[in-house]
Order: sequence, then structure tokens, then C-alpha cells
Amino acid sequence: MKKGYLSEYFTGVAAKRLKAVEADVLRSNQHEFNGVDALKRLFGHASGKQTFPAKFIYLSDAQDEPVIADGFLTWYDARERHPVRSEHRLYFPSTPVSERSGTGDLLIIGRRPDASVLVVVADAGSTAANQIQWLFGVDDLADAGYAVREVLDAERDRIAFASRLILESVGVTLEEDSDDGLDEILDRFSGFPTTREFSAFARAKAPQVDVESDCDAALMAWMDKEEKLFRALERHLIADRLSKGFQGDVDAFIAFSLSVQNRRKSRVGYALENHLEHVFTTLKVPFVRTPVTENKAKPDFLFPGISEYRDPSFDPVRLTMLGVKSTCKDRWRQVLSEADRVPEKHLLTLETAISTAQTDEMKDKHLQLVVPRQLHATYTPPQQKWLVDLHGLVERVKAQLSVH
Repeated sequence: MKKGYLSEYFTGVAAKRLKAVEADVLRSNQHEFNGVDALKRLFGHASGKQTFPAKFIYLSDAQDEPVIADGFLTWYDARERHPVRSEHRLYFPSTPVSERSGTGDLLIIGRRPDASVLVVVADAGSTAANQIQWLFGVDDLADAGYAVREVLDAERDRIAFASRLILESVGVTLEEDSDDGLDEILDRFSGFPTTREFSAFARAKAPQVDVESDCDAALMAWMDKEEKLFRALERHLIADRLSKGFQGDVDAFIAFSLSVQNRRKSRVGYALENHLEHVFTTLKVPFVRTPVTENKAKPDFLFPGISEYRDPSFDPVRLTMLGVKSTCKDRWRQVLSEADRVPEKHLLTLETAISTAQTDEMKDKHLQLVVPRQLHATYTPPQQKWLVDLHGLVERVKAQLSVH
């Protein structure tokens, strides 16, 4: 096990795409897979019936939240008493997750260090499936059998900002390295600071990356640092609040829990906008943030500014609109109605491995996806040729502004 790598959370994973008969098994009353040699690499040779606590998760782009069910897996040898032959099988109960499984869906079986198992089924061809496949590095699923990884501490398995988001989406609670920086945070801020203040603090504490030479790397370094610092502060403040208790006030507890979740979701988006604003300012790219355009729409960034946008004599070819969403799902369509004078929209996201179906639709809608260069490898080669990184966006904006 290596700290900060997938091996800290998984001792091995098996992955495959479900064939029709396997999808039928998941939805039937039989609920058993034959334990091919690949699964023996995860569970070993069965001695009697071995039962493992398990969490089942179904992921689909059509649902904002995953379907989650608790259960168990039973690993046993159906021919245990046979002198020569063995026939290992993996049994699991019926759950809302198994009932949703279909042909071509991605199945991931992950063995955890505490001997529990995480079972993830992701809808075929979805962004969620692409992300899970990228996270665990199971690239070749062309064969009918399982692809197995027993060692998860290669450089590709290092947990960074993008992989952290995916792990949390499947309910894996990450162990933070330490509360490094917490004392300074508490000395400087009382409670949660504004997002702008905290983003500036994170940039000062992040590894130094020259924005002018590599704005993509700078953006990812700042986001990663802010995420770690925020979680350190959040753990401290939540622990302090919980120590005071709620005196049996269930509504107060629920309200507190919801406030924590909502703060996490909104903070990431604001942090991304704050850091982009710093990039554009440093690189001397003229812009305005969240101006009001038609129908009270508020695009996240407009280049070069709102006065030029409202000037009918200003050539629209020289205008650029940028929407910003840390994750996309179907929300990317929201930017299509912003800034009517700009026919081709731009959208910057930190979402990894968006499905080909979604990016094809973006192209059809004249929406150019902008993704930091460090995340391009999560996309297919044809998608990578189409993607624009942050540096490319900056150069594109400058080039358009130079048009006369």
C-alpha cells in the first residue's frame, strides 16, 4: 500500500463489460457468477462459504445521484469435495443495482483493505462508465473475461483532484494526509472565509507554477491545493459543531448536514472561477465576470467586456463567451442560451472522460469544450484532437481580439 494511491483503498479490482447472459443473471433469482481464475486472484481459493460485506452502486448519466444498496457477496467452491475439480462461484443478493444492470454495462468489483467489496455497475457508454474505467486503469475490456489489477500503486494510480472526485462519487471516503496548513488557516480566518479570499490563500500555498508558461498546470495545482486546505478546515469546523451536539433537534441536524453538502458543491465552482479570473488577469486578457446579457442571463466570463458586447458596431467575431462548470452532466446545455451575440460558445470543465455521445452533441450545438491539458488523456484520441486546453483558449481569445 502506498499513501495517496489507489492501493490505499483497494487491494485489487476486476472489471468487465456485461454480456447479455450476465446481465440476465444479475436481474434473475440465480445471482451467481462462475468464479473464473480472474476472480480467484481477488478472493483466493474458497474454503467453505466466505461472505464479504459489500456496497453496490449503479451509475448513470441520466441520474444526478447514484443508486446505492448495502449487501454482501458469498464466495464458495460448488465442487469443494471433488478430489480434482473445482467450480468457484460468486453469489450476491438482489438489489436495486442488480435490477438496473444491462448488456454492455461496466462491472467493477473492488476488494477493499478491510475485506469489504465495492461493486459498481455503470451504464454502457456513459461518462460515468468512462470515468470509472479510467480511474481503475482497466483499459482493455475487449475480451469476454475479467481484466484484473492486483497492484494499484503505479504513477497512474496517484490520487489527484480528478480521481478524488470520482472516488467520492462512489462513496469512498478519502484519508487526508494531514491537517497541514490548518493552524495558519485558523490564524487568518474566523470560520469559513469568502471563496475569493480562500482561493487567493490556496494559490499562495500551492506549489509554484509559472502561469505564463503553463496556465493549465497552474490551474490544476491551485484547485488541488484549495481542495485539500478546504477539507482540513471543514473537518475542523464540523468536528467542533458536532462536539456541541444538537440536543435531539433532528431538524437542526438535517439542516446542518445539508449546509455542508451545499457548501461543498458550490465552493468548487466558485473556486474554479476565481482561479480562472486570476489566470486571465495575469495573462492580461480583457474580460468581465458574470455580466448580464439577454433575458438576464449571466455568462461566467465574457471577452473582452460587456460594453463591447452591447455595442452593435463591435464585430461579434471578436467576442468570446466562456461558461464554467466543474462537472457537466446535462447542465452544459445551460450555457447555450447565454450571450446570443456569440454564435460559438466555450465551456471549461474539470469533468473527465465525457462520453462521445455528449461531446458529439456539444459539437452539433456549436459548443467548444475546454479542458485543462492534464485531463485530456481521459478522453478518446478523436476527442483529444477536438478539445481545447486553457492555454489554447487564451491564445484563441487574443487572436480574435486582434481581428480588425
